[in-house]
Amino acid sequence: MIIMKTEVHVPVLSGKAICDFMLNCTDAEYQRWWNGTHLAFHTIKRYPNHLGNLVYFDEFIGQHREKFLAVVTEIVPEKKLVWQMKKIIRLPGWLSLEFADSNDGVRITHTLAIGYRGLGKILDPLLRMHLSKKFEKALNEHAQTEFHKLAELLK
Repeated sequence: MIIMKTEVHVPVLSGKAICDFMLNCTDAEYQRWWNGTHLAFHTIKRYPNHLGNLVYFDEFIGQHREKFLAVVTEIVPEKKLVWQMKKIIRLPGWLSLEFADSNDGVRITHTLAIGYRGLGKILDPLLRMHLSKKFEKALNEHAQTEFHKLAELLK
């Protein structure tokens, strides 16, 4: 399993504000969040309480354009959101956001976990070709920047 984790502290933002935004985001809002980098994010299929929602992501991570469908697989209100990547079937890839509010803002833990457990681990080197150290660095820089931009958008 390949795990890429970034922690970001953002003043004047809360886990609730981020959860509400992400669960109800439209392409227009996503583009305003980071114009030219965030291209599309919208819900294709919506369920009560958002669990199971099918969403479409399209964004640049550094020079890499990442487009994928994802299913909301876990919601802990104000604390955690998890999406599992999907093509025709669900893939072994998860994007999670965890939030820890404090008096001076929120600590966000942005985690991308891709790969297999057990015997499937032998495929991780193939995944690592796309998820290179260069991509990991770009993803870290992306997460560090985007949440400060979100605070500006939501204030």
